[in-house]
Amino acid sequence: MSQPGHLIVIAGPTAVGKTAVAIQVAQHFGTDIISADSRQCYREMSIGTAKPDAGELARVPHYFIDSHSITEALNAADYERLALAYADGILRQHDTAVVCGGTGLYIKALCEGIDEMPESDRAIEQALQAKADERGICWLQEQVQREDPEFYTAAEQQNPARLIRALAFKRTTGQSIMQYRSGRIKERPFRIIKIALELPRELLYERINQRVDQMVDAGLLDEVRGLYPQRQLKNLQTVGYSELFDWLDGHISLEKGIELVKQHSRNYAKRQLTWFRKDKDYQWFAPSDTAGIIRYIKQQLGTG
Repeated sequence: MSQPGHLIVIAGPTAVGKTAVAIQVAQHFGTDIISADSRQCYREMSIGTAKPDAGELARVPHYFIDSHSITEALNAADYERLALAYADGILRQHDTAVVCGGTGLYIKALCEGIDEMPESDRAIEQALQAKADERGICWLQEQVQREDPEFYTAAEQQNPARLIRALAFKRTTGQSIMQYRSGRIKERPFRIIKIALELPRELLYERINQRVDQMVDAGLLDEVRGLYPQRQLKNLQTVGYSELFDWLDGHISLEKGIELVKQHSRNYAKRQLTWFRKDKDYQWFAPSDTAGIIRYIKQQLGTG
């Protein structure tokens, strides 16, 4: 009986250096990369998502990069289905597959599964988004606390997207989204090795700020201008784009918009670190320690 393949997860906060490490690991083990980034899959968003460049994509085959349009609605359940298919195809040819990204929920969906649940009414979601934009997060928190106290108690209360999703689900189905969370981990036909990357906070924040400046130099403003007519799409309500849409709308200066992109990117990195640190299966490394990472993977594979 053949041994199951291994999924090697390379996770961590934005700008920590995941892409470079994942490419080196994939090249060492002679395999392909599955992206676990919820934005790099969109063809129209490249500079603002820090997508791997043409040279990097040429070095190792990547899946879930430039695979969809911003007009397509994707969620963690969609990613679970797609990524499992990618992994199956890669592991038929190789002993390992590399997963690289910072979207914790997508990685969780691939490794553990997502509970099946009814769809929310998209019109209700859009109406809630519009009201939240107008009235702010405090209004949204009050609505969720009143209508779904069970979710509110357990939720990340500063995350408007999750609050809107929970409230729309309750108004669509009459039930709390918590009733569909089984907590059961699904069986997978592969074993999983989890690696997370970290840097000292000051250095990570400096890298985030530098990356945003590099994005601007690389043409981010033109990319955002090109997407401006579609700015109401949910997929564009994200860091690096929404702040610059506010600049184009005349609400803030360009200098303020760029500073907000940096600030919100730093905030996002902090949330990512909190998410990954809750999972004790991750082994943490500095992104410069590629030798140590490969040595650890070999130990887990039983070949080191």
